[in-house]
Amino acid sequence: MILGIDEVGRGPWAGPLVVGAVILGSAEIEGLDDSKKLTKKRRETLDEVIREQAAAWALGWVSASELDDVGMSQALRLATRRAVKQIQSQCKANNVAFDEIIIDGTVNFLADTALERYVTVIAKADGLIPGVSAASIIAKVARDQFMAEQDVVYPGYGFASNAGYGVAKHRVAIERLGVTPLHRLSFAPLQKYVGSMKSQNLHQKKSSALPNESPVGYPQKIIRDPRKVAQIFSEDITPVDFVGTEDVTQVDALNATPEAEKLATTRQIGDKGEQTAADWLAADGHEIIARNWRTRYCEIDIVSIKDDVLYFTEVKYRKNSRYGDGLAAITNKKQRQMRFAAELFMIKHPQHEGRDMRMLAIAVDRDYNTECLVV
Repeated sequence: MILGIDEVGRGPWAGPLVVGAVILGSAEIEGLDDSKKLTKKRRETLDEVIREQAAAWALGWVSASELDDVGMSQALRLATRRAVKQIQSQCKANNVAFDEIIIDGTVNFLADTALERYVTVIAKADGLIPGVSAASIIAKVARDQFMAEQDVVYPGYGFASNAGYGVAKHRVAIERLGVTPLHRLSFAPLQKYVGSMKSQNLHQKKSSALPNESPVGYPQKIIRDPRKVAQIFSEDITPVDFVGTEDVTQVDALNATPEAEKLATTRQIGDKGEQTAADWLAADGHEIIARNWRTRYCEIDIVSIKDDVLYFTEVKYRKNSRYGDGLAAITNKKQRQMRFAAELFMIKHPQHEGRDMRMLAIAVDRDYNTECLVV
């Protein structure tokens, strides 16, 4: 199973950084997407469903003061490790195993841990991998709820509406009221308030506003000493009952059910269609370098090279035109999936970095005629 990880709250001037971690397991939840693309109401609805149906979920929090102490990069690592350690505890308690970790973005925040080799880092995974989308959603909802709570504690800053981002009204409020313990004084626009009397007075007056527990789980133990924060990074994170990642489907020819026989026949037809497409590409001067390249969340029918250009080909077979020919299946959504698969292939095969890339779709009809479309 996949453990999806995503963060929210990197850019705000105030409030915590939050990392969500979700193992969906067998849960199939409709409507998952990048949390930023969903309405507030839709996010909150999905948040409830995710917490109820996911095999495991967790939130890793880093306070503004911790972020100021260690910097953004280390704060992201710290929040990620806090979330993962919670997930591991749930896995042990509930006999749940994950065998792959997908982190949204471009940085592996589990580097230098025992889990590093299980991680794949994918840009925009929050809109492509369901588990990462779920992590994005629960983190966003939790952080927004916390900031709404703080709007009551620190009135005048508009935290319920701006979630701590440096919008105009928030900037005006800072100039008028000063900063709070929620503000990130390491951010350039706020550095002038470091050590200011306003900051000190507000900190003394409002320090009790940070509860030990809240409905969204913030904060975990707040550590203000950088040396103590650094100690966390020396704690090992170990795998939990990892299992093999290969998905193998076999059909027993002697004991096959009608359904299995139909599936085998469909595969044989599809394989023949793909072979026809591969033969067409080879005749056109392509060097086939991969067939049926798959991961647990995407696949590419054919990968080939021609004139130093890398081609990713989707093969569609149609035995009739009732639902359109094969190329009709290459919808905008399918094209996004194809691009994602191509980007992931490049991540897994860095030797091809620097090559131009193109996507192809080849339709094969029942007579094994081909039609090609550059997507």
